[in-house]
Amino acid sequence: QVQLVESGGGLVPAGGSLRLSCAASGRTFSIYTMGWFRQAPGKDRELVATIRRTGATLYYADSVKGRFTISKGSAKDTVYLQMNSLKPEDTAVYYCAAKITSWGTDYDYWGQGTQVTVSS
Repeated sequence: QVQLVESGGGLVPAGGSLRLSCAASGRTFSIYTMGWFRQAPGKDRELVATIRRTGATLYYADSVKGRFTISKGSAKDTVYLQMNSLKPEDTAVYYCAAKITSWGTDYDYWGQGTQVTVSS
């Protein structure tokens, strides 16, 4: 089992920045890819960014390219999402997730989520 705990959410004005953190524990050696998702009220969950355990960045949603950066901490079991130039449409609950296989699109473990609210 893998446990994921997010932190760093909050209320920020448009144009501001936040850094989300995701700390993984448990059988972290089994993680192949980690990702950040978000879900706004009334909307489907959206994949924001992914990164391999090696640190190779795989994906950014078009809506966040150039503004968000996913990275791994010096300890391999921590992943960050640096969010700059935030917009009101970035308001959502942000979830960290981990995938233990190199195939498919389903993620195996999820954090509890952290709220990000961007005021206009």
